[in-house]
Amino acid sequence: MSSTALKYAYYPGCVAQGACRELHLSTQALTQALGIELIELKKAACCGSGTFKEDSQLLEDTVNARNIALAEELNLPLLTHCSTCQGVIAHVDDRLKESQQSDPAYLDKVNGFLQKEGCSPYRGSTEVKHLLYALVTDYGYKAIQQKVTKSLSGLKCAAFYGCYLLRARKTMPYDDPFNPQAMENMFEAVGATPVYYRGRTQCCGWPLSSYATEQSFKMAGMHIQDAIATGADCMVTPCPLCHLNLDSRQPEVEKVIGRKLGLPVLHFPQLIALALGVAPKQLGLERHIVSTRPVLEKLGL
Repeated sequence: MSSTALKYAYYPGCVAQGACRELHLSTQALTQALGIELIELKKAACCGSGTFKEDSQLLEDTVNARNIALAEELNLPLLTHCSTCQGVIAHVDDRLKESQQSDPAYLDKVNGFLQKEGCSPYRGSTEVKHLLYALVTDYGYKAIQQKVTKSLSGLKCAAFYGCYLLRARKTMPYDDPFNPQAMENMFEAVGATPVYYRGRTQCCGWPLSSYATEQSFKMAGMHIQDAIATGADCMVTPCPLCHLNLDSRQPEVEKVIGRKLGLPVLHFPQLIALALGVAPKQLGLERHIVSTRPVLEKLGL
């Protein structure tokens, strides 16, 4: 597809502006290198990370209807770089679009709350798309390949998709939710070698971490060990919550499983930006808990 004049309403999410600030930085650096314009939705609210609906489905729908309406005001697709945000907001978008036909009274109720707050109504006129699939479907593998100035040849990458990206919605329009290939295809487009392992489409364990910490860390450890067993030089994830459990908590994971791991975990835009010649310093690679130096050394950076 054409890679010209791409523009999105950018929903950075909470984690990328806090604990994973490097994701925000690398997304900006990558899109700038590709000539993609991002209009940040600075008035957007947290999507709720799936927790709002535990108390009220109406709360989750109303909060995210407002987020989507902010993008609709700009007549742009809503772009996120968080698998969890993608899963939650896109699921709400699907549900509200269905309600336009099957239960318009419910949508009127949601829009009534928005009106009381002086917000624009949800119209169902746009789409919610993760950065990964925006690059795949809107920009295209070939166009990405043509932008590569630093091939990642020799680097073995293990994708970790995160469950919200693949299976939060009733349908997955861009990929196979049980055997996705988008990340692996993107690795190949920038010269890296994808490796396949059992846990690449499973949960990282983050949702369990607040009440079943040991089980959460065992899950993360299992996935990291499986990736290491395939010969991976790094894991690459499109979800900052997965990144927190796999990278930030990797030292704690090591204590729980009684084994040293030391596998670097990169955010998806960091990897692609490296291939486009963006300097590692611009991508916040020094912010990771597990050193990314082995990756940079293998690439001669």
